[in-house]
Amino acid sequence: MHDLLFAPFADFGFLRRALAGCLALSVSAAPLGVFLVLRRMSLTADVMAHGVLPGVAAGFLLFGLSVPAMGIGGLLAGLAVALGAGALSRATGGREDASLAALYLVALAAGVAMVSWRGGAVELTQLLFGSVLGVDDQALLLMAGAATVTLPALAFAWRPLVLECFDPGFAASVGARGGAWHLLFLALVVLNVVAALQALGTLMAVGLMMLPAIAARHWGRSVGAIAAAAAGIAALASAAGLLLSYHADLPSGPAVVLTAGALWAASALLGPVDGVLARRRRRAGRDTGPEGGDGGWETDPTPGARPGVPPGRPSR
Repeated sequence: MHDLLFAPFADFGFLRRALAGCLALSVSAAPLGVFLVLRRMSLTADVMAHGVLPGVAAGFLLFGLSVPAMGIGGLLAGLAVALGAGALSRATGGREDASLAALYLVALAAGVAMVSWRGGAVELTQLLFGSVLGVDDQALLLMAGAATVTLPALAFAWRPLVLECFDPGFAASVGARGGAWHLLFLALVVLNVVAALQALGTLMAVGLMMLPAIAARHWGRSVGAIAAAAAGIAALASAAGLLLSYHADLPSGPAVVLTAGALWAASALLGPVDGVLARRRRRAGRDTGPEGGDGGWETDPTPGARPGVPPGRPSR
């Protein structure tokens, strides 16, 4: 058991650095994922994660595998994709999700072409899927720095973000500047995606945000409880995924995301808040856990709501 679970981290410094960085990102990226789910921006996050690739590729072309150069390039590219989609949809009158899809495809293709032109298959695989060997001291500093910036910023913006999620009309009436908070939120998402680049890769980075957040809805009812559960699930997925990557000789990004996916499946089955087994126990009249059929978010009952459709709003 020691050789399986603890020896890899004790014997190899690169695994310890990757674990420390992923744990730092777990406490910052997973709570952001909860707000992405609340704001119905799950696919937007995936678009931003892929949209950073041209900026990362530009940094790679100019400076090689330099973490600061690729990080700055990825941050600028991710923000440009997120903000450009909104501006494009307003200018053309089209849907924003269509603009996001177009920019995402162009950005991904451009990034892959740029990396392939200068680098080889090894560099492309590392950028797309991550590698624990790429987590050097600079990458670890970036991951820790992202968490250090994200946690105070998220604490500062917590109430406006929650209010805007559940009651945007009231948020506007009390002077909450939705555009400013939204921009701050997007910047934090892109920052965490870029920070996860070395360990998880651009294609897998958003998995550490979204899968723990989706799984956590089965373990809590308030936003705070779900965010805490998401951070714990992300930390567990990080440690187990890195071990899977080491023992099975897999890229670290897919290994961590596969582990997070397994934890999501287990949560959907075993979770006390609307897990499959909890629902069956309720239907059989033997449920001893929390009641509710709202998919993990507390709701206020509304007369005349259709069966099977959550009638109210999530709990703040």
